[in-house]
Amino acid sequence: MEEWVIAVDLGGTLLRVALCNNQGEIQARHVEPTLAEEGPESVLMRLIASVRRLGDSVGWDRIQAIGVSSPGPLDPWRGVIHWSPNLPGWHQVPLVERLQAAVGRPVFLGNDANLAALAEQRRGAGRGQSDLVYLTISTGIGGGVISHGRLVLGRGGLAGEVGHMTLEANGPRCNCGNIGCLEALASGTAIARQARELVAAGARTRIADLAAGDLDRIDARLVHQAASDGDVVAVDLFRKAGVYLGIGLVNLMYLFNPALFVIGGGVAKAGDLLFVPMHATLRARIHEIYWKDCPVVPAALGDDVGLIGAAILAWERGEV
Repeated sequence: MEEWVIAVDLGGTLLRVALCNNQGEIQARHVEPTLAEEGPESVLMRLIASVRRLGDSVGWDRIQAIGVSSPGPLDPWRGVIHWSPNLPGWHQVPLVERLQAAVGRPVFLGNDANLAALAEQRRGAGRGQSDLVYLTISTGIGGGVISHGRLVLGRGGLAGEVGHMTLEANGPRCNCGNIGCLEALASGTAIARQARELVAAGARTRIADLAAGDLDRIDARLVHQAASDGDVVAVDLFRKAGVYLGIGLVNLMYLFNPALFVIGGGVAKAGDLLFVPMHATLRARIHEIYWKDCPVVPAALGDDVGLIGAAILAWERGEV
């Protein structure tokens, strides 16, 4: 009799739930809007209902465990989400306790970026590597560190927040409350913020034309479109983000000496606009011995990375 786990990817926009085998392959799935603005109780009830529906479909005697990928900060051992900027009202939510009581199966919780790192190392672009750093560059910048095949979690399960390294002592304030974080300088949100500031100051740029004068329409995708059209201002915004990303990788190389960097997220789709200045900065700021045999490769698992990471967590019973 084939056994299964249920994987949950709790995002600020979408709630994904999937039935997975021990190879991390998704056999069935359910996706719905998170509706995070409704608050934690409403989201939890719909999450529980989705998990029950998949468990009922194959029989609960065949479900070994449930893995949940969630934005943090969170405590993976106590199963508590401390808070999350993407989930309004979530403060000290005992997600594991609630879900376990509802379905009667073991539940394990992990930070979404950490589990994405695990998924890429086990099933994706980092397969076969025991030491890697994963970054996702999108609305924010998240990541995870794997050393000797295991996630680096730290004392309270809060390690691996690579997007919150301080790169500028007097830089812009980040959503985390810190100043000058990598996320505040090189994320999609940062690129859009800088673009809006330039347009508001009267910069001559195609960004303004594409936004039709509406600053609220300016996001990283629109800036990418302008850069793809050859707009000098937009290209320079990606260049600056790439420089900061390169500085971030230098710091991570010194700290962890990984064999590989895996880069995912929507902003990473800008390609050479971001990665050419990143690589140039990397080579200019750190000795060749660090970067020569440490490739930087694109992530391979796409939107399913959170589900696959949650499934691996469930199969390995949290011992990652």
